[in-house]
Amino acid sequence: MSGGLLVAGTTSDAGKSVVTAGICRWLVRRGVKVAPFKAQNMSLNSFVTREGAEIGRAQAMQAQAARVEPTALMNPVLLKPGSDRSSQVVLMGKPVGEMSARGYHGGRQEALLGTVTECLEELRSTYDAVICEGAGSPAEINLRRTDIVNMGIARAARFPVLVVGDIDRGGVFASFFGTTALLSAEDQALVAGYLVNKFRGDVSLLEPGLDMLYGLTGRRTYGVLPYAHGLGIDEEDGLRVSLRGAVRESVVAPPHGEDVLRVAVCAVPLMSNFTDVDALAAEPGVVVRFVDRAEELADADLVIVPGTRGTVKALAWLRERGLADALVRRAAEGRPVLGICGGFQVLGERIEDEVESRAGVVDGLGLLPVRVRFDRDKTLARPVGSALGEPVEGYEIHHGVADVRGGEPFLDGCRVGAVWGTHWHGSLESDAFRRRFLVEVARAAGRRFVPAPDTSFGVLREEQLDRLGDLVEEHADTDALWRLIEGGAPAGLPFVPPGAPPLGAGAGAGAGAGAPESRGAAPDPAPQSPEGLGFAGSAGPTGSRGQGLDCAGPTPQELDVAGSADATPQGLGEAAVVHVDQEAK
Repeated sequence: MSGGLLVAGTTSDAGKSVVTAGICRWLVRRGVKVAPFKAQNMSLNSFVTREGAEIGRAQAMQAQAARVEPTALMNPVLLKPGSDRSSQVVLMGKPVGEMSARGYHGGRQEALLGTVTECLEELRSTYDAVICEGAGSPAEINLRRTDIVNMGIARAARFPVLVVGDIDRGGVFASFFGTTALLSAEDQALVAGYLVNKFRGDVSLLEPGLDMLYGLTGRRTYGVLPYAHGLGIDEEDGLRVSLRGAVRESVVAPPHGEDVLRVAVCAVPLMSNFTDVDALAAEPGVVVRFVDRAEELADADLVIVPGTRGTVKALAWLRERGLADALVRRAAEGRPVLGICGGFQVLGERIEDEVESRAGVVDGLGLLPVRVRFDRDKTLARPVGSALGEPVEGYEIHHGVADVRGGEPFLDGCRVGAVWGTHWHGSLESDAFRRRFLVEVARAAGRRFVPAPDTSFGVLREEQLDRLGDLVEEHADTDALWRLIEGGAPAGLPFVPPGAPPLGAGAGAGAGAGAPESRGAAPDPAPQSPEGLGFAGSAGPTGSRGQGLDCAGPTPQELDVAGSADATPQGLGEAAVVHVDQEAK
């Protein structure tokens, strides 16, 4: 068997990532060898695999749900926004340059279809099933011709499509119907049905609508998942604390000691890997919130300056809002501050950046004796070490090279008084180190906070993944889902008019006017296989199976991206439409 499924969504943040993870956990508990896959991801939350490849954290989380090691095969294309109109393109785990949205969707994207289909086929040859996650909505008709992550990959692999809709937002029936009706006949033939997400109330009240939806589309609903708090594990976008849900809705567990500990995270522009604070939020008595005003730091026991894709921009933002002055005052008063990656760079004396912002030499906040120079090559690593007398693991994703000129050593960074800085993401997931660090913070803050002695972030994460699997197993028609994964989309699914707009209307896929009478829609010219693209550089797998770096792809020159991180992105002055989950911006 080599089955699969594409989990698409009516909108961004409909729940594709967690539904994909839930299906993976349900399948692996059933004894199925399963892998996740997302052809193209846009996210500032990324992860480093053991072979040193950068992929989206959502796919790393889904791999954990499937109980397999994440590799670059599972997310061959990662886009990391640097502005509203350009992103760094990470191909097979390595950055290949910057590109404008118009340049990417203007033909470069489709050149990657060969690479992503090769990666998918590599996974299919190794696993019993591959569960793919789409991006945004499959009905983004302006971008259909160059799509490689929604119907483009479904067509190439002949995978059935399950469309997820967030009923908590309202309009889910219209979204299901409209999503289907805006696809060409060929694409509609793969849309097997729907999954309702985040439902509150009595399901029997929903059933008449599901019956009417079936009558309108000829497609069944495969399940209604209830609203569940705290399931935003390793979200791609948006401000989430994974084990608590949205920060402002978090339910704080009783403290183990006499005091709570308040953590304020500066919501800097282009914030990356905000999942670093998830482990803190998992601690009983630790309250985590994101802030953007100086007065919100006043009652914080710990302030974290997180990672960012725009260090110089984040520094300017901190100064404009008065947060920089507040951080300097905190340091002078001996009140705890932690800088992670870009946040660490901000806390240093000087930043020399001719790569990311090309701003030249910029003064930092001067809280740590560190000078940072941005290098064209990106550091991608999985360091292991110790701090505060405890073992620590982490991962590094940065262009900045730190020259540490003093202070106490701290995770390859340094510490001065109550100010800490490190390039290591994920260090707070090491339980013993996190507890010792919180003891230090509580002492400096004058709080009678005591970390719980038995909090295990890894165990809590596994419990959350099991909750996702339980949601699928208990509230979806798993027998029908299995038939879908194993056998593909049901034959004879009806066409829902009007179909994709005609090419003359400016859409990327043809249908509608002049359509064949037998189907009601013109054939979609979007290619069904790599051969139909005329893409560059599809030499085929050449390395050892499963290592994540064995799918050949286009070179930066063939993609026409800026070949180094400091090259000027093309087309930045042009209007752009980005085919991704928009919250990442």
